[in-house]
Amino acid sequence: MTYQVRLDDFEGPLDLLLHLIRKNELDIYKISVSVIAEQYLQYVEIMRTLNLDNIGEFLLMAATLAYHKSKMLLPDTGEKDDEEEEAFESLEDLHRRLIEYQRYKEAAEELYARPILDRDVFRGVAQRPEEVEEETTPPMIQASLFDLLDAFREVLRKAPEKTFHDVTVERVRLLDRIVEVMDYVLQKGRVRFEDLFPEQPSRMMIVVTFLSILELVRLRLIHAYQGEPFGSIDLAPSVGHDDHKAMLKEGLRIHES
Repeated sequence: MTYQVRLDDFEGPLDLLLHLIRKNELDIYKISVSVIAEQYLQYVEIMRTLNLDNIGEFLLMAATLAYHKSKMLLPDTGEKDDEEEEAFESLEDLHRRLIEYQRYKEAAEELYARPILDRDVFRGVAQRPEEVEEETTPPMIQASLFDLLDAFREVLRKAPEKTFHDVTVERVRLLDRIVEVMDYVLQKGRVRFEDLFPEQPSRMMIVVTFLSILELVRLRLIHAYQGEPFGSIDLAPSVGHDDHKAMLKEGLRIHES
């Protein structure tokens, strides 16, 4: 598969750090490098397995965390290697940058959540019908790239392990699978993440399906939601039947150019 999903359209290395801090219920002012470093490396390894594009910054952050974790495990000899210190960001600087990034991220989320006229709020002139029962739906949280990676890892873990060598070649075209996933979500209206994977799927089908989901989320043709933080993920279309084919074709054309 030569088709690649661009990570810069999702989140960056600091977003993954925040995700791990929240998932492990850690205090951002007291980061446990020993816990975060190992889990961070696991996510980066998944990204490398998926052949995702632009993971250089994630690798640099992973190397920085691994370096500081190794320093904590080794006895302090009092000697400093200036070249190594310059190669990696200090924990103090990383901590300061992470806290500042969280402040900007929370401020941006608060601004985006505010109702904007003609986007979330529209002028209405019709009178409200009497005795209309309002439907109450639970608030939905938009799932991040790393929430999707968590769900992907869980599906991959449940996949059957082959104990024999299969000489047949399985061909699954990513572009075809993108169209199939989009059509299925449009047909159902809202689907669970796990329902997009067939029973006893091969590893190739799991990877291709997940990359298809990432691409559709990147193109904003579908939205990924959670009912609660780190909960199960639902996928819903963000466009109608008449719009998705043209938007999908245009989005993929821009991606490949």
